[in-house]
Amino acid sequence: MKRRGIREQLFKLLFRVEFNTPEQMPEQTKLYFDSGDLTVTEQDQAYLESRLADIMDKLPQIDEQLSNKIEGWKLTRVGKVELALLRIAVYEILYDDEVPTGVAISEAVELSKKYGPDNAASFVNGVLAKFA
Repeated sequence: MKRRGIREQLFKLLFRVEFNTPEQMPEQTKLYFDSGDLTVTEQDQAYLESRLADIMDKLPQIDEQLSNKIEGWKLTRVGKVELALLRIAVYEILYDDEVPTGVAISEAVELSKKYGPDNAASFVNGVLAKFA
């Protein structure tokens, strides 16, 4: 699976964080991969699970960084789609040296166009531009 596809699957997994407790996420992850809607190699699945766990471990730091950049907003007001995409992008910007900042921003914006409401792309771009 290419990096864009991995990022999209990671978004779908991370989106579930908002609706489940951390204790429920291992079961949610298992259900996601066992649903039959997705065909991934064992290597891709292991990578996705590892990346999800790493992001979840760093959620307090990621959310703190986001809170500092989003002026006049609380994270609870941010749409669930936008929040999941922002978290992935901030993770990539701050903790993944293999992903250039511009790529992290561009990919988050593209996914927000696909999954978010009409104004999601400009919101995501505006927030992430503060990290650039």
